[in-house]
Amino acid sequence: MPAPKVRTKWRPALALVVYAVLLAVMALPVLIVIWFRTVEASSHRMAPAEIIALAFAFLLTLGVAYVLTRTITGPIDALIARTDEIARGGKAAIRPLESYGTREIALLSQSFLDLAGKLVDRTEYVRSFAAHVSHELKSPLTAIRGAAELLRDDDVERPMTKAERLHFLDNIVADAVRLDALLQRLRELAQAESSVAEGRSSVADIISSLRERFPDLNISSWGDTEISIALPQEAAGVVFANLAENAVQHGATLLELRVSINGRTALIFVRDDGSGISEANRQRIFQPFFSTRREQGGTGMGLGIVRAMLSSHGGKIRLLQTTGAGTEFEITIPGPS
Repeated sequence: MPAPKVRTKWRPALALVVYAVLLAVMALPVLIVIWFRTVEASSHRMAPAEIIALAFAFLLTLGVAYVLTRTITGPIDALIARTDEIARGGKAAIRPLESYGTREIALLSQSFLDLAGKLVDRTEYVRSFAAHVSHELKSPLTAIRGAAELLRDDDVERPMTKAERLHFLDNIVADAVRLDALLQRLRELAQAESSVAEGRSSVADIISSLRERFPDLNISSWGDTEISIALPQEAAGVVFANLAENAVQHGATLLELRVSINGRTALIFVRDDGSGISEANRQRIFQPFFSTRREQGGTGMGLGIVRAMLSSHGGKIRLLQTTGAGTEFEITIPGPS
């Protein structure tokens, strides 16, 4: 969607408005003096004191105008120049101004820096994500194409055996399943990072849904499970189902959810008894497409989707240190309102 355009018409510059207002204010004592001189008609010459007063008023007006220019128009012009530079791709422009002038302009500049930083990070994320998606899609597509070409070019004189044909067909089906899983993850990620309608879910309902979806997983719960959290049911299903699925894929048979309240924030600890996460991989588990189960069909997008989904609803997730086997995550999300 293109950005809306400001209607083009003549508008005075802020500096012009400031100087015009101050000069108008200064003109008032001049007009008063002229008026009294005209009424009295006693003298057509101004007294030295009057001349000094008017000169002082003129200099004071210029001083006030200079201060306003330094504190208002200067920082605003600098902010406009920075915006134009960043729009042209200049990352070096994301830096504090030399002078802010007023508290409001300082707050505006900080908001601008925060927004510009997020936009740059987002651009780099999209570029990296697109490269990862292209790579992930290319591998199964190349395998499908190679197997299909081998089947198409089968030599009539020396045809493939049934076992060889079934092997290539199985490879095509497996890669098609992998593509379908990857596309499903991409849809979930797009849903997680887009604006969604507000809604709430009961933790007890989330646990009940997990037990139905993962009957082979022993799911236990502790704490304030009757509370509701600021996650719509669909989003909550995506978040906790991904965590449960990761646990199952790493050999877990037990999943434990502990719920507590800290003010208006809900803390949910999700722990499993699976094989756990190695120290070398702890810093990479939230990276898109990072997976230790790629040969088994893992896409490496599950935890990235969980983090994006929680973030879009004001929540966070982090990996905790655990003693012994298993993995534990801490989820913070707005709780009872």
